[in-house]
Amino acid sequence: MLTLASKLKRDDGLKGSRTSTTASDSTRRVSVRDRLLVKEVAELEANLPCTCKVHFPDPNKLHCFQLTVTPDEGYYQGGKFQFETEVPDAYNMVPPKVRCLTRIWHPNITETGEICLRIF
Repeated sequence: MLTLASKLKRDDGLKGSRTSTTASDSTRRVSVRDRLLVKEVAELEANLPCTCKVHFPDPNKLHCFQLTVTPDEGYYQGGKFQFETEVPDAYNMVPPKVRCLTRIWHPNITETGEICLRIF
């Protein structure tokens, strides 16, 4: 599933065999965000409850994904709620942006789907 992981491994293998730096190296570099996301997405998929499913529209872009939650208890039981997550380039210093794609009444979700949680 994680095609970016294979790219990271290939790039790490190229580092050891290079003797000089070329101009094409800048196009092969992988951002810190993507390196973190490879580990975090693998952990997410391993620990995700059965009521949640993660979907990557483009497997090469781990920074954009959708999460589908289908609660099996509580007020929202039987519902199907989709969230879109976009992780910015400055990730780990800047939080991901999450938006609810399903229209829902919730005190922490605006009418346009923006999540209104302040974490200090």
